[in-house]
Amino acid sequence: MTRIDKLIARLLSEPPPVDFSWDELVKLLSHLGYAELKTGKTGGSRRKFVDADKHVLSLHKPHPGNLLKRYQINDIIVALKERQKI
Repeated sequence: MTRIDKLIARLLSEPPPVDFSWDELVKLLSHLGYAELKTGKTGGSRRKFVDADKHVLSLHKPHPGNLLKRYQINDIIVALKERQKI
């Protein structure tokens, strides 16, 4: 099982993980074909990821910590399943 497979399995685990980090999400989305959109000098806390089909995922980057909230994880799972990415 590769690292990406382990990340996907962890993301989909029940209940959703409370220790899923922003860095893990960026790595996973990158592997699934999403690239982070860079806007302006600073992107602020709002981050957007887009795939080749122009599907956009819009999220708040957690701060001051690095861990995603449970609702963010649920939103990501729903969006990726709808696009049949996972």
